[in-house]
Amino acid sequence: MTTRFTANQSVEITVPDESISIQHYLRQPYRLINALADMSRVQQISSDVFRYKMRALNFISLKIQPIVDMRVWVENSGVVRIESTGCEILGIEAFNQRFALHLQGYLAPEELHQQTRLRGMANLEVHVDLPPLFALTPRPILEATGHSLLKSILLTIQQRLRHQLIADYRQWVRSQVSTTPSLILGDGLKSTDMGMIEN
Repeated sequence: MTTRFTANQSVEITVPDESISIQHYLRQPYRLINALADMSRVQQISSDVFRYKMRALNFISLKIQPIVDMRVWVENSGVVRIESTGCEILGIEAFNQRFALHLQGYLAPEELHQQTRLRGMANLEVHVDLPPLFALTPRPILEATGHSLLKSILLTIQQRLRHQLIADYRQWVRSQVSTTPSLILGDGLKSTDMGMIEN
């Protein structure tokens, strides 16, 4: 029984006023992944590709643990994009041919009334060929359960992003200013801070 589950989730974050613009921070894929996921479950494959071992998911009587490869990159416009490039199910190799996960998302900085905001959207889709034991379960129940599961995943990511990203951004700014203050002289430095540094 082949079934498709989908979910999407938007996010909007107000960015605090700091001496270095958040655009500089967002150009480091590792920082965004750190805000999105528990880094103890993440392995960096290359400069912009990360392998994330998700927590085990319970779908009715089926328990699976996906491992997802994700690519993160920044466009010239400053928009950060994330996209899954591969997925496998831990410990159930035979199930890999019956399961496909696709994740796409973006995070874009916007200026409005001299205030920076981050707006984003994530879309998660799963195609799965369910085992015969699910044949007796009505399709509407399967679909509702699947959609709810994916939505809960995206909500968890959204909540973590809201709490972790700004906290990590502030910490990053402090570390940059304290260790290499000259690096902030540029478009990331606000005019009100220039005098303080020169003094």
